[in-house]
Amino acid sequence: MGTKAGRRLAAAVAVVGTAAGLAACGGESSGDTPTLTWYINPDVSNLEPYVTGEDGKQAPGGQAYLALKCSEESDGLYDIKVELLPNDASQQREQLVRRLAAEDTSIDLMSLDPAFTAEFANAGFLETMPKEQQTTLSEGMLDGAVAAATYDDNLVAVPLWSNTQVLWYRKSVAEKAGLDMTQPVTWDQVIDAAEETRTTVSVQAKRYEGYSVWINALVSGAGGQIVEDPEAGKDAKITIDSPAGKDAAEIVSKLGNSSAAPPALSNADEGGTVASFSAANGGFLVNWTYVYSDPNVAPFKDDIGWARYPQTTDSDESRPPYGGINIGVSRYGKHPELAYDAAACLTSQESQKTYAMASGNQPARSAVYDDPEMQKAFPMAALWRESIDAAAPRPLTPYWSDISTALYSSWHPPSSVDPDTTPAESQQYIEDVLQGKALL
Repeated sequence: MGTKAGRRLAAAVAVVGTAAGLAACGGESSGDTPTLTWYINPDVSNLEPYVTGEDGKQAPGGQAYLALKCSEESDGLYDIKVELLPNDASQQREQLVRRLAAEDTSIDLMSLDPAFTAEFANAGFLETMPKEQQTTLSEGMLDGAVAAATYDDNLVAVPLWSNTQVLWYRKSVAEKAGLDMTQPVTWDQVIDAAEETRTTVSVQAKRYEGYSVWINALVSGAGGQIVEDPEAGKDAKITIDSPAGKDAAEIVSKLGNSSAAPPALSNADEGGTVASFSAANGGFLVNWTYVYSDPNVAPFKDDIGWARYPQTTDSDESRPPYGGINIGVSRYGKHPELAYDAAACLTSQESQKTYAMASGNQPARSAVYDDPEMQKAFPMAALWRESIDAAAPRPLTPYWSDISTALYSSWHPPSSVDPDTTPAESQQYIEDVLQGKALL
């Protein structure tokens, strides 16, 4: 989660030279140079290494640029070709699972949502990372990023970037409502402020992974958890039927049945929430860090403020969502050692800074946040690092996909959520799905 197909800049025509390696056939070699195929999530430039700004100048793009740069720097050791996954995280997972289950040798590297990293490791889809490389590749990474790339006490993928959600708001709306945004605010306060000012609160509440992200953050923010012992697999204890689950349901229900809910709330994904926030009656938005670079908010950028994710309760600190991308090395690729060499380059401090500056998605390496260029480009970088440190990752269980689907299905639409019954019903449904007693 936390990815975004960029719209900020128009993609440029791919350069020639090493870029030709990007167009090579998957798994084949360009001359004597092995080709590594990297399946990437959509980002600021998708398959193009460069983007063109409004001034006509080219600038580094997203993951495709990193592929080009690392290919050049390898001095003929490898060429990296990029292939594009779907925009939706759940669909990304489905495509990769289908290919890897068939032992597809054309995948060498893959961009993985942290929520699915444990599942892929448990299924044996990822090449075992040598202990020495685990130490080297995790050095300097944020603790939250390392935790989200770890399974069974081993680093199983390499963090490329970390992401978190913050509360974006229109300064004029918050001021009109009398909200002091220098202090922590609760969901109740935000919803009440939007109703008072006849504006909206935009959240991801479509029937998809992003809705589970919201629910998980609400439950965690009330001191609870959806899964108590994720390492137990399908026998894990589901604990959403709890006081914290009820607190979360009360917020979902309150927004879903309020005038602060955008008309398309039950079908809202990341892009849809930015659109509703950009409307004339937009007031508040919880979304990932890329929002600051999204062209939809450019017309009113001077009126945009940012604050820590809202609290579920008055007494508990918020636990913002955690997202990002890990780079996994396929067990079935032809060049696993080269793939790990490439992953080291793709996730280096320089690469993570370049990617952050181009995409707005934030680094997994702590030192990049102290870079003067980063701080100038993203004045809220300190909040982002704080939020990542305080974030609540989705449960690191190989069964998260099933748990998540059962969760967002039973809590949808938001207006149907009943704090007195929904947590218990969803817990029973999740347990039945895990035990094979119910179908998704």
